[in-house]
Amino acid sequence: MHRRWLFISAAAVLIVASLTAVLLTGRKSEARDTAATSAASTHASAPASTASPSTSAAATAVSPKPSAKPKPHKPSPSATTASAKPAATTAAQPASGSAPLAGRIRPGVTYRGVATFYDADGGGACLFDPSGDVMTGAMNTTDYEASKACGAYVVVHAASGASITVRITNECPGDCAPGQIDLSAEAFAKLAAPSAGRIPITWTLASPSGLGPLSVRYKTGSSQYWCGIQVIGHRNPLARLEVSSGGGWRSLKREDYNYFLAEDGGGCGGSIRITDIYGQRLTVNGIAIRPNVVQPTRVQFAVH
Repeated sequence: MHRRWLFISAAAVLIVASLTAVLLTGRKSEARDTAATSAASTHASAPASTASPSTSAAATAVSPKPSAKPKPHKPSPSATTASAKPAATTAAQPASGSAPLAGRIRPGVTYRGVATFYDADGGGACLFDPSGDVMTGAMNTTDYEASKACGAYVVVHAASGASITVRITNECPGDCAPGQIDLSAEAFAKLAAPSAGRIPITWTLASPSGLGPLSVRYKTGSSQYWCGIQVIGHRNPLARLEVSSGGGWRSLKREDYNYFLAEDGGGCGGSIRITDIYGQRLTVNGIAIRPNVVQPTRVQFAVH
């Protein structure tokens, strides 16, 4: 009887030990699962990096672009005082007979179109002043080429053999086709009777003799902070206008209303270098910022 009790007791102890081992193994496994789940959750909730520190710094260092509008600052005294006389020098000899800087209108090329007429006064889209010289024309939009035709002289030929030289001072938009020139009424009358209304023509670029020196004008509102520059009375079409700035030459953008703009004021009031389609350069010094004042120079492009 005593031996049977001992056997039962030993079996009970063995069973309890086995259950304890199983429970401990389950708890360790559960702890591992809990730890793994917690680590995965922490990793998923952490925000992902979208840029390196250097990239973020570069992004915050970008400054806004300056406004293109004129700043309402008062001009300095030097900006409103003209020098005694504008001086000018020819910086380069004219190029050969070719015109490497020409746009659509090129020398030696005959263009065909029609001529119409309107009541012109010498003014128009090129923003030249009205004048007594009404031998002018408005170029169609295609050949106007965003003001590249402004100031150009062209010889217009009618089928009758009559011809007239006119200066381009305006743009003929709308129904004007490529090749068409809307002449002043006075210019049209030298080619045909006004009753004709519309006639076929051919025309070519001209480089007339007998012109005086060209002039320069600063646009209304110009100052040392913003300026627009216009060239008037040039013999040959213009290709480029540059201003002296920072020890070099800065090319200005030409707007479709025939002014070259320095929107940040750089070069305003300094030396001006003008280049025609033949590559001839004229450098003009001493032109002060005097808004809407036509200032004559001492130079003119050579005849081609």
